[in-house]
This record gives sequence, structure tokens and C-alpha cells, in this order.
Amino acid sequence: MAESVVAQQEPHPTDQGLRLPTAGERLRCAGCGNLTRFDVTLSARVTEYWHFDLPGEHEVENTTVHEQRLDEVVCRWCGRSDAIEVVARPM
Repeated sequence: MAESVVAQQEPHPTDQGLRLPTAGERLRCAGCGNLTRFDVTLSARVTEYWHFDLPGEHEVENTTVHEQRLDEVVCRWCGRSDAIEVVARPM
């Protein structure tokens, strides 16, 4: 089974200052109120351990993320990327 290891570095925020939410936060679209559906585009530099079987098929057994950048977040409901904000989760 594939295992994924993520480096401790958080993704760099976008040029608009948007960042991924922490454990006590979530995304919200200020345009339409969406709290649940977003297209999140990330760029990453990773190292993967590929294990090939004798017939030539491979499985990624381990992934290490060295660097990750948040490129864009788009609301799935209204399509806006300029109205996305990070808000606190309800308690």
C-alpha cells in the first residue's frame, strides 16, 4: 500500500494572501456562501519511491513533499477565485 509523507513546510500563500486553512479553520466563498466545494490548485516538488514488479507495472510506495505552493482556490458553486477566505470553524 502506498504511503505518503508530507514535509513540515506549509504551502506558500498565493499572491492574494490566501492560505490553506489550519485545523480550526475552513474555506468560505464570500461571493455565494459556499463552505464545502472548492478546486484547490497546488504546485509541489516531490520525491516518490517507485517499486516496479517484474512485468513492469509500478506502485508509488512513498511520497515526500519537499515544497508546496498554493496557486489558486476556486469556488465550485460560483466559479470565483477572488472571494475565497479562510474563516474559523464553528465550535
